[in-house]
Amino acid sequence: MSTSKTGLYTGALNTVRPKRPVSPAEPSATCERFFKIPEEFAPAVKAWIEEGAEGACQAKTASSIVYVRDGRGGLETILTYRPGFSPMGTVAFPGGLCTPEDSEQVPWIGPSNEVWRDVFHHDNLETAHTAVVGAIRESFEEIGILLAGPDELSTVEISSDGCDQMAVREAVANGDKNFGDYLVKRGLKLRTDLLRPIVRWHSPDFRHKRYDTHYFACAAPVGQNPKLLTSKGIWGDWVNVRELLAQKETSYLGDLIDQEETRGRTFEELITPGSLCVLEDLARASTSVAYLAQKRAVSVKKADVVMKDGEFMLRFTAPTKAGAREKCRL
Repeated sequence: MSTSKTGLYTGALNTVRPKRPVSPAEPSATCERFFKIPEEFAPAVKAWIEEGAEGACQAKTASSIVYVRDGRGGLETILTYRPGFSPMGTVAFPGGLCTPEDSEQVPWIGPSNEVWRDVFHHDNLETAHTAVVGAIRESFEEIGILLAGPDELSTVEISSDGCDQMAVREAVANGDKNFGDYLVKRGLKLRTDLLRPIVRWHSPDFRHKRYDTHYFACAAPVGQNPKLLTSKGIWGDWVNVRELLAQKETSYLGDLIDQEETRGRTFEELITPGSLCVLEDLARASTSVAYLAQKRAVSVKKADVVMKDGEFMLRFTAPTKAGAREKCRL
């Protein structure tokens, strides 16, 4: 494992390219957003309503990293498949549920816990710290991209096939190796300065498993090729965002992933409202540099169940304790 100067990532997994003309990026929406509820959640929604729509389960801290690079006709990002109707979506950005170990102190370069707490509107430092560490750990486990280096000018390089780190990733994922201990042993520090906060999304209240997902954006560092975890990875790829959204009402991606939970299902049925909104924001950006440099208001959103035209749908609103919005200062 060697180090390289930080830069934009230019080569990795093949890009998924739907065979259909690309439509212009959708204009920024200024009204309420409504989303269809996948049919497998219909019983849970019905039970939730019948029980008075009260007593939501506590949302657990989770994180996702939106990796970006420039492609033909717009930005490209990495999406992966996760089975079992995950709260993060059947198709999602790399990430997952944070663990207690993510709250431990680890060496890092970047904004302080206080800055992350304020940007993401948290009441305590530990939750903010956990979300940041969890984002980088989950990325390392799931696709092998490690945002870490010995100093603020470098990031690690991993072999082109990612095999040299697979055993470590498997051990971290299984809980057999502590991520923080691994960093210290290798003399590495987390490059949290490479992360750009985007938004927090809460799972709908009717879900039995609810996540408070922190979305970060980042350009994948030079010298690291995404590779799925051998024991768990099924599908993951770079996708052209505008091309994908042009086919969001078709089953193109679901058929390509070719799993029982995805075949014949539209992209809108496979992804959460939060991830879809992030993709739409990506589609409006001209370049990866422009997207990452954008000054955005980091807010907290939640999709609520409402009745619209005789059908239960999801509409996103800000939770009552989201806190005041502010411009990202990272």
